[in-house]
Amino acid sequence: MTDTSTALIDRDGRLAEADARLAGLNASAGGGIGQPLALPAIAELARLARRLGIVIARPAVVADGDEDVELWVRARPLPEGVRIEVSGWRDRAPEPPPPPRDAHRFDAAEAQFVWECDAAMLLTTVSGVGVDSDAAVGQPLTRIFDLTTDEALLPLLSAAAARGSFADQPARLAADGRAVRLSAQPLLDTGGAFAGFSGTGRFADAAVLPDADEAVPAFGEQFADRLDRALRTPLQRIVAHADSIGAQADGPVRAEYVEYAQDISSAARHLMGLVDDLVDLSAIERPDFAIASETIDLADVTRRAAGLLAVRAANAEVRIDRPAMDDVLPAIGEFRRALQILVNLIGNAVRYSPRGGVVWLRLDGEAGNASVTVADQGRGIAHEDQARIFDKFGRVDANEPGGNGLGLYIARRLARAMGGDVTVESEPGQGARFTLTLPEG
Repeated sequence: MTDTSTALIDRDGRLAEADARLAGLNASAGGGIGQPLALPAIAELARLARRLGIVIARPAVVADGDEDVELWVRARPLPEGVRIEVSGWRDRAPEPPPPPRDAHRFDAAEAQFVWECDAAMLLTTVSGVGVDSDAAVGQPLTRIFDLTTDEALLPLLSAAAARGSFADQPARLAADGRAVRLSAQPLLDTGGAFAGFSGTGRFADAAVLPDADEAVPAFGEQFADRLDRALRTPLQRIVAHADSIGAQADGPVRAEYVEYAQDISSAARHLMGLVDDLVDLSAIERPDFAIASETIDLADVTRRAAGLLAVRAANAEVRIDRPAMDDVLPAIGEFRRALQILVNLIGNAVRYSPRGGVVWLRLDGEAGNASVTVADQGRGIAHEDQARIFDKFGRVDANEPGGNGLGLYIARRLARAMGGDVTVESEPGQGARFTLTLPEG
C-alpha cells in the first residue's frame, strides 16, 4: 500500500472522491462521499488553501477510533475544489487528559476565592476577592491580580504554553496590594487547544512575597536569559518569512494572504518587543546595574530616534517634526540608553496621534539640564492616570491596543540612572508632552 492517500474536497467542503485508506478514516469519523469532510484538521487546511489560493502543507492529527494518527497533509486549490494528499501516517497515543481539578497543592476547601479566564487572559469569572464581579468580567487578569514579579510571571506563562496547571503562585491584589496565592488548571476546547484557566486562590502572608519593586537578581536574570534564548531566534525567523511573503519576494500571492502575512509579522514583532522589555527589566532591577557616563549630543540622539520611527510614522500618516541638522545639545548620559528612551517616547506619540497629526520634538538647555520634549496631538492623559503610566505594567486602558506597560517604567528608570528623569504634562483632549531630562554636558 502506498504511503500517500488522495482526496478531492469540492467547493462546498464535501468529500467528492477519496482513495480507500482516506475514505476509511473519514468513515470512521462518521463521514462519507458527498458529505462534509468529517476530519476537522484536514477540512480546515482545505478551507484555508482555497481561501488563500495557495498550496498549504503542514502536519495534522486526526482521531482514528481510540488512537490518534499523525499525518502530513498537502492541500492544493483547484477550480473544482481542493486536492488533498496525505502521507506520513503514524499512530500515536492520544494526549493525556488534563490534571484533575483537585490537583492543586492546597485543597479546594482552603480556597478563599475563585476565578476563570479565557485564552486571552481576560476574566470570565471572579468572586470572593472583594471586587465588583460584573465590572471585572472581560478585564485582563492583570487588572485584578498584580503579577509583576519574575517569580509570578514564569509559572503562568509556562502553564499556558504547556496547557498545564500551576499552583501556589505568588501575586498581589492590584486594588490594595494584599498578597495572594493563585492556582489553576487549564481549560481545553473540543480540539484540545488551550482555552484559559479555571482557578482558585487564597490570601497569603505578605511576608512570604518579595516586594513588587524588590529586585530578584538570580531568578530574574535567569528568567530573562531563558526567555531571550528561547524566543528571539524563532521570532526573527517568523518575521523574516512573513515579511518575505508580504513583499511577494517569491512571486505574487493573493491580497488576503499578503494581509495574513503582515498580521503574522506584526504579532511577532510585538512579541519581540516584549522580550526586549523583559530583558531590560531584568537588567535595570539588578543591584549591580550601572549606566555609562559619557558626553552625548542629545539633539543628534533625538534625530536618530526620529529616523528609526520614520517608516512607522509614515504608515500612520503622522509627521515627526524633528530638530534641525545643525542643532546641538550636549548632555551627560549613555548614548544607547538615551536613544532607547526617545524611541519609546516618540513611538508612543506616533501610536496615539490621529492620522494627519504631528509629533513635535523640542530641545531645551537651561539650569544645568538638557531636555527633549516629545509632544503629540492625541487624546491626552487624565491627571489621575499620569503617575500610574510610569508604574510597572501600568497602562491607562489595558483593553486598548498598544504596548505592554513596561516602556515608560523602563524609560524613567534608565533616565534616573543617568541622573535625569522622564516627566509628563497633559490635559484630556490636548495631547501629551513627555520630557526626557539629562544633566547638561
